[in-house]
Amino acid sequence: MNDLLGRRGRDIITGFEGTITGHCNYLTGCSQVLMAPPAKDGAYVDSQWFDVQRVALTEDEAVVLDNGPTPGCDRAAPKR
Repeated sequence: MNDLLGRRGRDIITGFEGTITGHCNYLTGCSQVLMAPPAKDGAYVDSQWFDVQRVALTEDEAVVLDNGPTPGCDRAAPKR
């Protein structure tokens, strides 16, 4: 499943497209991926969860981020 992270996909039912940024596996056996679409007219578009079997990969290359030794999930949110 981790080989899907960073790849672009399309939901074969709705046509929704985005970069796969997350995945989860439920106790019941359901596997889902979170797809983040590109911003539209400078505004963010909400990410959506889809069952893995509904997603067709649209590109071979994956987005790769250098998260270093601490990927950020252990850091506090910025304060203003």
